[in-house]
Amino acid sequence: MLAQQYAGIKRDLDEKGIIFSFSGYVSEGILYSLGEALREKMTLEETDGPTVRRVFAVFVEQMQNIIRYSAEKVTGAREKPVELSAGMVTIGMEGGKVFIVCGNTVYNADVPRLRDRLEYLKGLDKDAIKTYYREQLREAPEEGARGANIGLIEIARRASEPIEYDFLQMDEGKSFFCLKARI
Repeated sequence: MLAQQYAGIKRDLDEKGIIFSFSGYVSEGILYSLGEALREKMTLEETDGPTVRRVFAVFVEQMQNIIRYSAEKVTGAREKPVELSAGMVTIGMEGGKVFIVCGNTVYNADVPRLRDRLEYLKGLDKDAIKTYYREQLREAPEEGARGANIGLIEIARRASEPIEYDFLQMDEGKSFFCLKARI
């Protein structure tokens, strides 16, 4: 029964073209380790260098978004403070292109601002994204931001098609957020 259940999950992943999948709590150290495994897998498959670099860059940006913005965190301290953020990442092949999907829980109060940013990016062509990226590099980060606020722009810059996203409200306080980029 156990083997049948997990073989079914593996089969579903294989049928969807998924070559790499992780779900759980992440930290910068886990990001580094998963990134190395991803890079090695793509190198073994003889993926061309520019594609490996773009996939890796989008993977890192999406994982950092989980680490910084997931509404599902655990914290504690032993020798030093620790914060782990919950999310998932899936990488696969679809229509001859690599796709990267990340998902995590976000606070419903953050959804409108995030949706507005994503819609704005979806409406830009490649040249406009580059220009917007340069403009944002010169701007000071928003108050309370946990980064330079260029991660989503970086993902859109590296994607070969407009990014896709979706929100699923889970309860009155939180929604599940997914972001998909194709390379």
